Amino acid sequence: MPRRDASELAHRLGEHAEAVCRQYLSNGRRQGNYWTVGDVRNATGRSMFVRLRDSPKGPPGKWTDAATGEHGDLIDVIRESLRLVDFKDVADEARSFLAMPHTEAEPRQEGTRVPAPTGSTEASRRLVAMSKPIIGTLAQTYLRGRAITTLHGTGSLRFHPRCYYRPDDNGPTETWPAMIASVTNLDGHLTGAHRTWLAPDGSGKALVDTPRRAMGDLLGHAVRFGQPGSVMAAGEGIETTLSLRCALPDMAMAAALSAAHLAAILFPPNLRRLYVIRDNDPAGDGARDSLLERATDAGIEAIVLSPETEDFNEDLRHFGLAAFRASIADQLMRKDRIRYLTQAA
Repeated sequence: MPRRDASELAHRLGEHAEAVCRQYLSNGRRQGNYWTVGDVRNATGRSMFVRLRDSPKGPPGKWTDAATGEHGDLIDVIRESLRLVDFKDVADEARSFLAMPHTEAEPRQEGTRVPAPTGSTEASRRLVAMSKPIIGTLAQTYLRGRAITTLHGTGSLRFHPRCYYRPDDNGPTETWPAMIASVTNLDGHLTGAHRTWLAPDGSGKALVDTPRRAMGDLLGHAVRFGQPGSVMAAGEGIETTLSLRCALPDMAMAAALSAAHLAAILFPPNLRRLYVIRDNDPAGDGARDSLLERATDAGIEAIVLSPETEDFNEDLRHFGLAAFRASIADQLMRKDRIRYLTQAA
């Protein structure tokens, strides 16, 4: 990896130092402006300190192990925690986490003239532009199969009948129908896209190794449903977030697409209360804790919404909409119960 590329990657990772630590140093915890963990290989303990914010002592992402004297940046964290040897693999992993553009060319799709770089924001724009609204498509069939029927305000979701899928770096490119989700920043500008490849009849996800993939600039951004005001909800997955929206169709919501990205989601300037949609797993707990802390620091009231099963989509399918809505009602602020559940009734 050229030194300039490594330095740029380390800088970008440093801008999201806490999210990197939660992903690759999961055995640690935040203490003030530092992330503490046993060592760079993610052992339990407290001897290694990762700086999370810029300070007179240095930029975020720099770390020191007090026990061994080792030190480095977040590139080293990714390399050592995953036991990677080849710098190309380290760079690919870092770019994957950041959803940065790669250098390979995207396969030419119908209607394009010059291939956009794979994974780039431009490739995301082209994919979204080539897709169509989901009403009457296999994407709607897929969502209905998951008991998601409330689709107003879901203009961020689209459908592509023949979206490229590459099994691995050396495998042949395939085409599958796919639900396409637009990832946008707080100003509504498209920064990336998320693809869910579907079975040919829309009965479920496609039978491929990784039926969900994101592309473009993702960190801090989200797939958005509705216009956020002073109250909104945020979760990891699209289906989980849409399930809650079936119960609260007039509440603005955002799907960050992963636990690490949920922890780093950016807040609208007028937000006063944030409902955090929790997935019932360790990654969900970590995202919840980080988001609660960030919201509190920003003066935003944060309230956790928890499923009874693994996630809200499983709740919706297992219990039905009426019972699911009742379980959500018990977790809302009274003023929000009156505002959102009365409108949904």
